[in-house]
Amino acid sequence: MDLTAGGARVASVARSERTGLVPAGTVLAGSVISLVGLTWDIQWHGDVGPDTFFTMPHLFLYSGSAISGLASLVVVLMTTAARRAGRQVDARVGGRAINVFGRVFAAPAGYLVTGTGAAMFLLYGLWDQWWHGLYGFDAVIDSPPHIGLLLSITLSIIGTVMVFAAAREHRWGTNGVVGSLGVLIAFSTVTVLGLQQIDLDMVDVISLGIALLSVLLVSAGAGFLRRPGGAAWVAASLAVIQAITWWFSPWAAEAYASAVGLPMRDYIDGVPAMPALMPMALLPIALVLEAIYFVSRRRDWANGRISVLAGGIGGLLVGLTMPIQNAIVYGSDSVDWPIVFATAAVGAVLGLLGGFAGWRFGGMLRLLAPAKGEHAHA
Repeated sequence: MDLTAGGARVASVARSERTGLVPAGTVLAGSVISLVGLTWDIQWHGDVGPDTFFTMPHLFLYSGSAISGLASLVVVLMTTAARRAGRQVDARVGGRAINVFGRVFAAPAGYLVTGTGAAMFLLYGLWDQWWHGLYGFDAVIDSPPHIGLLLSITLSIIGTVMVFAAAREHRWGTNGVVGSLGVLIAFSTVTVLGLQQIDLDMVDVISLGIALLSVLLVSAGAGFLRRPGGAAWVAASLAVIQAITWWFSPWAAEAYASAVGLPMRDYIDGVPAMPALMPMALLPIALVLEAIYFVSRRRDWANGRISVLAGGIGGLLVGLTMPIQNAIVYGSDSVDWPIVFATAAVGAVLGLLGGFAGWRFGGMLRLLAPAKGEHAHA
């Protein structure tokens, strides 16, 4: 047994854990702060009214992206300096380094994506400020600069998932992937609001978008961990986010309105707007997917193919439950069952796509981590 090699490996793992955890945790914190700002801002629009550029929810949104962007920039500069000095660059810290602008910079893959999203957010933020200056109050979420801002943050969160995936041999790496995927599902429920511009009377278009993205991302968790619990843990992280924001969003909107001397609207329904978009049944649905994966493992079926079937069932169940959830949450006197069944049927088709793409996305995340014995590269 080569004790020297074993000791070197242990020291390498410990070093990567120390150098990787802090920046990874920082970009995740930035993503969470942006999510908090978004839930607060949407609730503010519904309960209080239009706003201007400089509000507390907006500051949360912008500070979250700034934190993620600055942390990514620091890692890129440190990686570049290490390579120029001839030191090895640990591929477990954000993924393998990618040349940027020729060989001017060396950027770990995860931090490159996160930093790019933060830079785009800054540009769209400037556009949003100009938009406010030109049109004044902002009453809608699907204005052109807002769409750009939301997509930029989504890109940053995807980068955060990649950062943790590169460190999957550490427990905090796998936990970070699960938590980041939960944040990504929560955030994606707002981006699907853009689908409400599609005029289809027979299906709930927003519920279909949520079905596709939620199935895709819980399948990505299963495809990444490749062991029992991957899909369920991602769904559980969303459930925690939903529970916290369900309380926080209305409270923050009312407290901030009181602090700045603005009245609450008389006709508010008391429903936390953004948390109500998150699928409440996703955890039991993920457990159904886990049962399908469990049977496939016992029978030695190809999980990549079974993920398509599991995704179809997941899409069917999310498409079935989301319209019912909306009816219950918003106090509707009846459920439009033809729309429920039509949404479930289309959701099953979209779920097939989500299961297929999600499992493979999880496999791509696994490739960000270095192979055994390849713990660093120059």
